[in-house]
Amino acid sequence: MILIANLINIVFTLLNLAILARVLVSWVNPNPYHPAVQILHQITEPILAPIRRLLPPTGMIDFSPLVAIVLLSLLQRLLMSMLFGF
Repeated sequence: MILIANLINIVFTLLNLAILARVLVSWVNPNPYHPAVQILHQITEPILAPIRRLLPPTGMIDFSPLVAIVLLSLLQRLLMSMLFGF
């Protein structure tokens, strides 16, 4: 049971770090064909795209990473409470 909890925590932590890395990389306007940038987009776009469709446009600021991190944290807590019955 603890192994499953650790695995869930690792997956959610890596997803949060990937989203944060994508935000930081977007500030420096990288080469979109760089393999690291493509991997970040492949990992995070399935999470961010649906949120982006639901949020109203806010000009130049994209709030989808912030919403995604909050939702991932809530989902992680929900899974942990279901797993351990808290």
